[in-house]
Amino acid sequence: MLKRLGALLLCALFIVGLMWFLLDYMPGAVSELIYQTGYEELVEKYSEKFNVDPALVYAVIKTESNFDPNARSDIGAIGLMQMIEDSFDWIAWKLDLKDIKYNDLYEPENAIMFGCYMLGYLYDKYGCIELTAAAYHAGMGTVDGWISSGEIDPENVTADDIKGSNTAHYVEKILRAYKNYSDILTDRKGNDQNV
Repeated sequence: MLKRLGALLLCALFIVGLMWFLLDYMPGAVSELIYQTGYEELVEKYSEKFNVDPALVYAVIKTESNFDPNARSDIGAIGLMQMIEDSFDWIAWKLDLKDIKYNDLYEPENAIMFGCYMLGYLYDKYGCIELTAAAYHAGMGTVDGWISSGEIDPENVTADDIKGSNTAHYVEKILRAYKNYSDILTDRKGNDQNV
């Protein structure tokens, strides 16, 4: 019994030591384990097409579905970027896509295309990550209401200004993921240029 307990303790100390080493000497490697990327070609293609930062796209995919293309939320949002049907219909109309159906958002390319369009539109409208994320989560009407009532100054907004605990928490998660993805993509770009 004591040998087994000692072995478990030694194992735990090894794991803690390894994590300490990785966090201290290889923080980028730890970030890349936690903040995976995927669908790089699609993210690059549609983030460029709709003028949205790829780090924001990855942050939304990570937060919304954790890269599961078959994800479905309790309210019926689907796909990698967890889009609801009303948003899908509006974007399909804006992009004049008549042959695509809502369930086609389970296909990564469609989910990323629609999600990038929405993020680009929201960022153009609000001009900052905080309100873009809040509108992606709570809807444009909610964010517009905060602005028109004076609850939020769109020229000087922080995550602390976001109303509603669920939306505020969502915005904080997006900002954290966005920072990590920005760092990862910057490091990759630097490594590509050094080769």
